[in-house]
Amino acid sequence: MIALEDKPLAMVRKFERHPGGAPANVAVGLSRLGVESGLVSKVGDDPFGDFLISSLEREGVKPMIERDGKFHTGVVFVQLIGTKPEFILYDGVAYFNLREEDIPLNILLDSELVHFGTVMFAREPSRSTVFKTLKTLRGKVPLSYDVNIRLDLWRGREEEMLEDIEGGLKLATIVKMGWEEYTYLRKKGVEVETFEPSVLAVTLGSRGAVIISGRTRVEVPAPKVNAVDTTGAGDAFMAAFLAGLHHSGAMERLEELDGELLRRIGKFANTVAAISVTRRGAWSVPFLRELMESTEFKELKGGH
Repeated sequence: MIALEDKPLAMVRKFERHPGGAPANVAVGLSRLGVESGLVSKVGDDPFGDFLISSLEREGVKPMIERDGKFHTGVVFVQLIGTKPEFILYDGVAYFNLREEDIPLNILLDSELVHFGTVMFAREPSRSTVFKTLKTLRGKVPLSYDVNIRLDLWRGREEEMLEDIEGGLKLATIVKMGWEEYTYLRKKGVEVETFEPSVLAVTLGSRGAVIISGRTRVEVPAPKVNAVDTTGAGDAFMAAFLAGLHHSGAMERLEELDGELLRRIGKFANTVAAISVTRRGAWSVPFLRELMESTEFKELKGGH
């Protein structure tokens, strides 16, 4: 639920309903960018669950989603001050009740990549379910991790959160985080580079991104745009970054990415994220047909 008024949440009277949630945003972004995608999650047996599943289907995302008769569908209220979003996530929702029997393991094992985020670590049984699944997939399927820190979900449990983030970093092949998350983790003694992911992308908002692979480090500036809504901008970057790896053929050789290829992928991801912030809502990634003639996409495909 995105506020329609530029004021503190306590004063907002009007909201606009949008489908969202970080992993769903990435799955939809991938689908729009020409990469087959699916989402493993859980919704309530309620109208919002119906809305989310039908929204995913319209976007071409395969919904591998169970219905939960005990908990309602997750709802997030987004407060926009200017263009910068702040979130209130509600507890006791269906996706935190994700269980081992809800995971289509055979499909995940047959996938090109599996993506996950930190939010699912915040509660049981989803935490145990996700970690067990990731450990099963480790070494068989590349794992992509958006650190995506939501401190509101970890009140009084910061040390536990840091331990779980380190657990995710140990398993991940590709890691993405924002600059604020990167500096927060460093202050807390978590040196992300020491976990040696094949690729690390740190987004810098309007300044672009830094991408690191082994000893190669590139800085990629972002295009200048007039932002309307930055909700889901990091997810747009993540989707485009993964799509860039896919379309360039780099997903098959993640251990040997050179600086020029990383720069092309980063440029494509920055361009997609920049377009996304000129549109309202979390599902604002442009469709591949809008980008086919762009220099960024042509350069990406030219490297294949």
